[in-house]
Amino acid sequence: MLIPIVAILATQKWVNEKAKVSMKVFFDLFPVILFFIGFKLYDIFTATAIAIGATIAMIIYSKLRHGKVEKMLMINGVIITLLGGITLLLHDKTYIMWKPTVLYWLMATVLLISNLLFKKNLIQQMMGKMLNPPAHIWQKLNWLWITFLIVLGFVNIYVFQHYSEDAWVNFKLFGVTSMMFVFMIAQTLALKAYLIEPAD
Repeated sequence: MLIPIVAILATQKWVNEKAKVSMKVFFDLFPVILFFIGFKLYDIFTATAIAIGATIAMIIYSKLRHGKVEKMLMINGVIITLLGGITLLLHDKTYIMWKPTVLYWLMATVLLISNLLFKKNLIQQMMGKMLNPPAHIWQKLNWLWITFLIVLGFVNIYVFQHYSEDAWVNFKLFGVTSMMFVFMIAQTLALKAYLIEPAD
């Protein structure tokens, strides 16, 4: 869910892309927003069921609307269905609290393995049409994303282990989202010299 947002955010300087950026961000955050609302109105178990349903609905919508489903959306759907389902079956909130960490670390692992074993830089593949830095910059950017995702996973663990359930839910929506945007804005500003100007 993180990487697709970054790829589009980098084009915010292009006016005709702003609407797409807003819709993409909302689409990616939709299950998290519903989880937050469900928790505030009911409890974490109801919120978990709502988030599972919302994610499955997004997968179905993407398939019907676009004829395909993004890999990260499908992976997110599998993880939340698995851990969320265990949460509901065992009535144990620990599993759904681990879900963000599992997702972040899985994404970091994919970036790492793709780079080391298959010599593919997935960040470059997703952002190559918008940025044109030298090869070593792409490598640094890939490692920066891997590090960021690993750290984000540890931060999630720290929050749910040391703070209240309510604080974790607030962090899940507002804290993580803020960290993502600060990271992405810093990244975009650092790479602005390599932005590819769109054709007229």
